[in-house]
Amino acid sequence: MALGATACSGDKDSSGGPGGSGGSRKDDKPSAAPHGPKALSKAQLKAASFTDGQTVGKYTASEYTLGGPLGDAYTADPAGCQPLVSLAGDVSDHDPAAQVQRKVDIPDEMLGITVDVTLRSYSDGDAAEVMEALDKAGKDCAGGFTEERALASAKYLKVEPAEAPDFAAEADEAEAFRFTILDVKGKLKLYEYLTVVRSGSTTLAFRGEIPGTKDMGGIPQDIMTAQWTKFRAA
Repeated sequence: MALGATACSGDKDSSGGPGGSGGSRKDDKPSAAPHGPKALSKAQLKAASFTDGQTVGKYTASEYTLGGPLGDAYTADPAGCQPLVSLAGDVSDHDPAAQVQRKVDIPDEMLGITVDVTLRSYSDGDAAEVMEALDKAGKDCAGGFTEERALASAKYLKVEPAEAPDFAAEADEAEAFRFTILDVKGKLKLYEYLTVVRSGSTTLAFRGEIPGTKDMGGIPQDIMTAQWTKFRAA
């Protein structure tokens, strides 16, 4: 399953949280309409997310000491590519009702994989609109765009489909991307991955990177599966 490949669940509970069975994507998703599934609270998202110090195989989850990843403040040029850079309320079109963020990496491994895991809940069908914006950005920005940072700019050379997680059929929708990025000095090609899945009013976003020019090959499946499993069980 690659970019734009999606799955719609059947009946959902009124909270828009975990529940439902997999199926094909439908244009008449009830959550896309106004007054969609109820947004989960921050307390509910915290209960459904990784806890500080939780381990997943060789990886460990931790809370951000400064409130979140630096990339949440970055913007895109053209603006239509913004969903590929950050879905944070301050820089995106849809302000989440609540969000919880965790960093997952291998402790004390300076050059290892880092995955930002963010759970966001939305009101009035905004979660479905976020996924539509992601899908559109993936197509419109396939040839590249610029990421504007605080003191520099980074050039995205290419946006490609990536493999969706193994559990994608259980979710309402899934989008997965592989980015080829030119470093801020304009010399090295770097690779990042973004996977976002939606369940009712909630999106689960995984952004992975690794220092240097090595291609990590995608977001580790065990990290995504562990977070999805905990979310579904909450």
